Amino acid sequence: MSDVRGRVCLVTGATDGHGRAVARALARRGAELVIHGRSEEKCRRVQREIAAENGGKSPEILLCDFASREAIDRAASQFASAGRPLHVLVNNAGLVSLARQLNAEGIELTFAVDYLAVFQLTLRLLPRLLESAPARIINVSSDTYRIAKLDFDDLQLERGYSFMRAYARSKLATTYFTLELARRLEGRGVTVNAVDPGPVASNIGANNPGLAYRLVSPLIRHLFPSPGRAARTAVMLATDPKLERETGGYYRSGRKRENPLAFDPELSERLWRASAELTRVDL
Repeated sequence: MSDVRGRVCLVTGATDGHGRAVARALARRGAELVIHGRSEEKCRRVQREIAAENGGKSPEILLCDFASREAIDRAASQFASAGRPLHVLVNNAGLVSLARQLNAEGIELTFAVDYLAVFQLTLRLLPRLLESAPARIINVSSDTYRIAKLDFDDLQLERGYSFMRAYARSKLATTYFTLELARRLEGRGVTVNAVDPGPVASNIGANNPGLAYRLVSPLIRHLFPSPGRAARTAVMLATDPKLERETGGYYRSGRKRENPLAFDPELSERLWRASAELTRVDL
């Protein structure tokens, strides 16, 4: 077990599923843990659970709704104002939206929460990560990115929306962001890697009302691997001393995948510019 005693680790989407499992594992390894969620009730429940498992040592809570650009800025400022370092950032929070929805800024919800929130929060916290180096950023992606395409004429999927197209596109954007940020931070003491935890028995689609989710949810929890098992690769990336200088990688099932995508520098730069415009944050 790799020890991260004294290292401050922030896990987003830590109230359920994969994120909760990652948070619990980091707490067992001695991390100074900060858990993020949008529900205070759920955060308090996980906070009590982790404290009970670790001799009363309680993680801190960062509340934020990642559908809101202003809320993300407030959360990042709240973290920075506390004055603590940041050694590990696990960008895990995400959702699946069966129907096309927009956030308050008029951005398609899956793209906003699963990708743009990762871009915005990471860049807002980057000064603290650089000050705390060596530090690590782990972005949760998915192999669904392989079926996606970034259409800059329709980033909001106004034409032909499906939940899988939206989810896969957000994960392709996350993978591109991982490789691009790793390139831009090369040699500065902050590594950036992506991880696909594989299918996870979780409540990722719980934001969807209606019969469809209620029918599918029990099957997901029954057939898919447990969150604890799925979390092993992200925990490895966050804690393994052998990976301290590894950056720009894509990992699945504990292994690094070589050349995860045919990286297009022009497309990556275009995505970065679009993301900076939508989030109003840049390096």
